[in-house]
Amino acid sequence: MPATLRSLLHRADLHLRLLTSPEAEALDAPLSWLHSSDLDDPTPFLADGQGLLTTGKQFGTEAEVTESFAAAYVRRLRQRGVVALGFGTEVVRAGTPAQLVAACEASGLPLFEVPYETSFIAVAQANADAVAREANARNAWALAAQRAISLAAMRPDGLGATIAELSRQLDGWVGLFDVSGRLDRGYPDDGVPASDLDLLRTESLRLLRAGQRASLPVTTEHRTGFTLQTLGSGGHLSGVLAIANGGALDRAGREVVTAVIALAGLALQQNRELARARGLLRTGLLTMLSVGDPAVVDTTSREVWGPLPAEPVRIAALDVADQDLDTVVDLLELWVQDRPGRLFFAVDDALFLCVGADDTAVVEELVSRYDLHAGLSDGASYPYFGRARTEAVQALDRRREGRPGITEFGDLARDGVLAHLAHVDVDARAVARAVLAPLLDHDRTAGTELTRTVRTWLEQNCEYDRTAQELGVHRHTARARIEHAGRLLERDLSVFATRADLWAAFVVEGGPGAGSTTSA
Repeated sequence: MPATLRSLLHRADLHLRLLTSPEAEALDAPLSWLHSSDLDDPTPFLADGQGLLTTGKQFGTEAEVTESFAAAYVRRLRQRGVVALGFGTEVVRAGTPAQLVAACEASGLPLFEVPYETSFIAVAQANADAVAREANARNAWALAAQRAISLAAMRPDGLGATIAELSRQLDGWVGLFDVSGRLDRGYPDDGVPASDLDLLRTESLRLLRAGQRASLPVTTEHRTGFTLQTLGSGGHLSGVLAIANGGALDRAGREVVTAVIALAGLALQQNRELARARGLLRTGLLTMLSVGDPAVVDTTSREVWGPLPAEPVRIAALDVADQDLDTVVDLLELWVQDRPGRLFFAVDDALFLCVGADDTAVVEELVSRYDLHAGLSDGASYPYFGRARTEAVQALDRRREGRPGITEFGDLARDGVLAHLAHVDVDARAVARAVLAPLLDHDRTAGTELTRTVRTWLEQNCEYDRTAQELGVHRHTARARIEHAGRLLERDLSVFATRADLWAAFVVEGGPGAGSTTSA
């Protein structure tokens, strides 16, 4: 039983008498120490959670006691965090001043009377004994609880058993949120309202995304207090432990929780070592799929994770920063468990996901959650897995040039081979500029539009009438410009190969060039 004013009042040998409301919640507040002082303002020598004993010398005679002095005296004690006031009678004055009783009643500060035959030392000693008994009892409880938790950790489901035992020892709800923010397990079942779980999930995700070891107190709309504690090392968190009323834990309770955090962290670290081995197996299976051996891969996958996604499949290649890779892989492991037969993944030169051709939501969710660049192949059967993997990598290479998101290989194919040259070979743009340089330089110095004219002519299948109409000039003007361009380029524009080469240069360069703003 903790040391409180109520426990002191129950001591018949002390003959204490409560002068204020017996229903006050403050009677059950922990009373860490009792100090005695007759100073007008003893607060510099007091601390939160302590009680004060006084003979009332500071109040003077009965005629000198004023309501304002008593109210100011009590207000100072309350502001300092004093939880109880004892008044010793028959030492300086008989009885307790009515003004002091009224001020304590009004402020909610419990006031009790200490008779002359009971010494302040006896009251303080009784409180100190109660504090010591409580401390010894809590230490004994902490040792017993840690022993029970250690035994629980040795069970087959050590992590689950540990958390369940912590819930039993604390007599409250305890939950574990995984790296995706999902409640992995909670004890007792249905111990927290859904709205509270939503808030805890949101706050857990915020801690996980910060990536640092942290503890966070949370109060829900039901005025329930929780403490969230991250698990794992900084930069690679493994989950979040949520404890109801965790903020109210005393030292012994915190020691027990610390032991659970250490055991849970160890269990998760062991899981991580196993996950590394599984990751190497995944990479090996990815290689086998890429060389066209899906039968062995499917057999192995069924034994460990479940079947491969049904054909046709699409392959996604994703760029994931090194500091985020472990977290993303942990999340994917959970998704594989939740989506048996719908997802296979492995890490090689990129992160690769294999999903059903019509089931790419997991790729979109991952890209959105972690702001990633991704390439997505066309649909393929497993004998053509290697080709689909190459398509995904090529699409990823294109996506790297822009903002995070997904580029599909099918979009690249629709753009054509020449459009792809502008992206797969960075030197192609320099070559294109060199090919078009005579036209660009002439337009810039002479104010002509030869570059625009040649591009339009190629776009219009080299027909002069359509070119002239598009440019708004006479067909003879269009022809003259093309002939002039041929002389500047020193190329025969009537030859198909020359026209194709020029068109490739325009595609790679991305436009007709700068400086072509006036008519020839």
